[in-house]
Parts: sequence; structure tokens; C-alpha cells
Amino acid sequence: MTKAFVFPGQGAQTIGMGKALAEAYPAAKAVFDEVDEALGEKLSTLIWEGEQDTLTLTQNAQPALMATSLAAMKALEAEGVVLADQAAFVAGHSLGEYSALAAAGALSISDAARLLRTRGQAMQQAVPVGVGAMAALLGLDFEGAKAVAEEAAKGEVCQAANDNDPGQVVVSGHKDAVERAVELAKEKGAKRAVILPVSAPFHCELMAPAAEVMAQALAEVDINRPVVPVVANVVAEAVSDPATIRSLLVDQVTGSVRWRESVGFMAAQGVDAIWEVGAGKALSGMVRRIERSIACTAVGTPEDVTKAVASL
Repeated sequence: MTKAFVFPGQGAQTIGMGKALAEAYPAAKAVFDEVDEALGEKLSTLIWEGEQDTLTLTQNAQPALMATSLAAMKALEAEGVVLADQAAFVAGHSLGEYSALAAAGALSISDAARLLRTRGQAMQQAVPVGVGAMAALLGLDFEGAKAVAEEAAKGEVCQAANDNDPGQVVVSGHKDAVERAVELAKEKGAKRAVILPVSAPFHCELMAPAAEVMAQALAEVDINRPVVPVVANVVAEAVSDPATIRSLLVDQVTGSVRWRESVGFMAAQGVDAIWEVGAGKALSGMVRRIERSIACTAVGTPEDVTKAVASL
């Protein structure tokens, strides 16, 4: 089988995630310790014992999800799984791209944690609360959702932000425009169209101030060539050149998450198995809807690690 390892994005966070991994594997605990030290605070205490509302704040959720993904990756490594031997590609959904890069050795865990804290804060500060919104349009394909977004904009920003799978596209932009998109989508045959409980309109032009912040932050970190190619969100193809990775991470702040196309690209390259490493199983569900032939394995607990390793 040709495998890819993928890493979840925002929305997968839950209190307690990664705790069992940290208790079962010293290498997994070391990831949380490293993230705590990089941020100068006990993020691990918030992840394991805090309030869901506080964990869900963008500046906390982003480094927390990366830490959980990397803890799961270290647990797999402790059981003899070598990424370079097992995976043809890595990919991540939005912030998960940072997890993918850290797993593949392109970023250090400390740098990934600090970058994601900066990214979370910058995205939150780019647009005043209440000015922007995001909505999921279910049952429209990408072209249909894009047309709805363009028609709903009326001089404001409304863009297709996440092309998640053949029947789920998320639009992002000014609140009024996104609300118009919800109504229009229903008129045009969407099964459902719902405003999402997010704190800012991610992956659209309104995030331009955050992209500037990330350009500066990314200029100051070392990016190595990953041990396997990373399928980047904004181009939906594999990249390995550090300079290209750096510039695509800046573009990603305002650009669409092309997840459907990214999975399609991996399938076209012969990938027939995907391991979702970290919290939740959201990406596995998307992958199945995009490409039924791909076998999905979620790896987020010690039991999952044991099962995944046994399948090799």
C-alpha cells in the first residue's frame, strides 16, 4: 500500500486529547513539554484539564492540535514507524499543514508551536469580532459554492475558503455577505447551509493583515527540506523546496484550503491508504467522500497506535 499521513485542523480540539498518549509514551509527553516551554506556559494543562471554550480560542487551538498530532507521531515512531519509509506524502488541513511539516522534519516542534500561536493571534486580530463569518454549504459542489459566494458578495468579501469534499464547501468573508450566501445556497439546492461557530473569517482576503504578520514570523525560522513531500493546501500538489514552503504558508492565510484536490492529487499518485494522525476523525470522513478507494486509519490514542502498527 502507498500511504500518506494527514493532520487535522481547527474544530478537532477536545479537552483531554493526547493525554493517554503522553501517559503511555515518554516521547509523546516530551512533545507537550516542548510546546509548553516554547510558549512559556502550560498549554498541556489547558488541553487536558481546561475549559473547552478556552481551548477553542484560535491562539490556543492551533498549537494544541499540532502538539497532539506530533505526540501521536512520536508514539508511532516509538513503535518503529519511520515516516520516510512509510509515507509517500504528508498533508494537513489549514493549521494541520504545520503539523505535517513538523512531522516531516521541515519545522522544529518549538518553531511550529510559536508560529501557530502567532498565526492564531494574528488571525483573531485581523478582523474585529462580529464583522466576519464563515458558513458551511452542504450539497453544492465547489463551482456551485464559488458562484454563490461571488453572487452574495455585493461589494463585500465572500469567498470559497475550504473545499473540503465533493459536497462540503465553506465560505468566508463579511458577516452580511456570508449570511446572503447561506440564503442563496438554499435557493440553489444546497441540502444545508449553516453559519459556523468560528471566531474569525479564515482563508479569505480579510485575513491579509494576518498574512503580513506570518510573512515576518516565517522569515525568522529555519525551514528544512521535508523527509517526504508535503501536499500544500493552496496549490494541492507536492512541494519540498523550503523557500516554496515558506511562501505558500503565507499564501495559505488568505488562500483556499484545497483539501478535495489535495486528496485527489495523492490518489492520482497511487496513495491508497491514509493515516489521520492526531485528534478526531474529520479528515477520514472527508477522504472517504472524496476517494472511496482510500483506506483510512485514525491514530489518536495508544490503542489506535497499536492497531495501526499491527496493520503494517
